[in-house]
Amino acid sequence: MKEVIEFVLENWYFVITAVVMIAMAVIVCVNFFKLPAKEQTEKVKEWLLYAVTEAEKQLGGGTGQLKLRQAYDMFVQRFPAVAAVISFDTFAMWVDEALDKMRNMLAQNEQAAAYVESGVLEKGAGY
Repeated sequence: MKEVIEFVLENWYFVITAVVMIAMAVIVCVNFFKLPAKEQTEKVKEWLLYAVTEAEKQLGGGTGQLKLRQAYDMFVQRFPAVAAVISFDTFAMWVDEALDKMRNMLAQNEQAAAYVESGVLEKGAGY
């Protein structure tokens, strides 16, 4: 018991940081799961636009399956509870919707297109 008290006293800032991070995670999860299912789905789909844009930036064109896998890995890390209850086919359908939105966004927004292209150009510059 004495060792535990000494550890807490010596590392109080880590303990407080851990407690705050856990509390924040619980609050975010509770707020998300309080939303109706349709709103939860919309939040996930909004986030998927970010995920597919990042995958496009990092991997470039012609790497569809790799981008899908990267987006899925990001999804599982971000939404593990949701990933456990939806099928991969449903996820792939949501990704297709996000890709359509991304393509429209890139066609209409030069800054977004430059952002995505900057990642592709950075990778290509070293070869």
